[in-house]
Amino acid sequence: MTDETADTANGATPNTGDATLKRWLASSGVIAIGLIVGGFVLGDGLVRMKAAERSVTVRGLAEREVTADLATWTLSFASTALSLQQAQSSTDRDAEAVREFFDELGFPDDALTPGGVNVSNYTNDGRVFYTVRQRLILRTKDIERAQSAVRRQAELVRQGVVLEDGSGINYTFTGLNAIKPEMVAEATRDARSAAEQFAKDSGADVGSIRKATQGYFSIDARDGEAGGWGVGDTPFKKVRVVTTVDFSLD
Repeated sequence: MTDETADTANGATPNTGDATLKRWLASSGVIAIGLIVGGFVLGDGLVRMKAAERSVTVRGLAEREVTADLATWTLSFASTALSLQQAQSSTDRDAEAVREFFDELGFPDDALTPGGVNVSNYTNDGRVFYTVRQRLILRTKDIERAQSAVRRQAELVRQGVVLEDGSGINYTFTGLNAIKPEMVAEATRDARSAAEQFAKDSGADVGSIRKATQGYFSIDARDGEAGGWGVGDTPFKKVRVVTTVDFSLD
């Protein structure tokens, strides 16, 4: 008979407490090691994630002065008389004077086209008055010649041609698509320069572009509206674009 059998026979229980304690300690150790390893992996992942979030968002500006390449001038004039024929005859004379004016300035015949005729009438003291309004449209890419015409428009007034309100010339720049890529590249370089200064101050290096947004292109009067110029009133324009770029920091 073994001692264990003897102990059982004598009514004593086997000592299993030590074995249970050992198993509990072993399990706890495995769990602790798992938590340590898991915590390390998680912590390292958070560090990598935080590093990936390091970035700077800056704006870059590009501006360019350009000259309009298209001028359009709608000349509107009218005559009022007691008879339709008389009013029509008067506006026909004005139209001929306008054509001769532009011909003397050297514009080709097809630069000036009819813009329509409008007839209206009203009654005053029982008499009917007729108003005939004509429009001629100048369209040219010869900007200097167009400016010369505007400066000399008083000659038309001296010939009895009274231009109505809204007869001003409009200058347009149509070459935006040709300069867009270059200006976007310039704005991006300007943004990188700002990011490099920021990175230098914070002890980092500028990495690659994470995200970029191109702003809209604006065309304004070169000297601003404060000088009395609207964007269409002057051939001298300023094109402007702002880009927003998100750079990563190393």
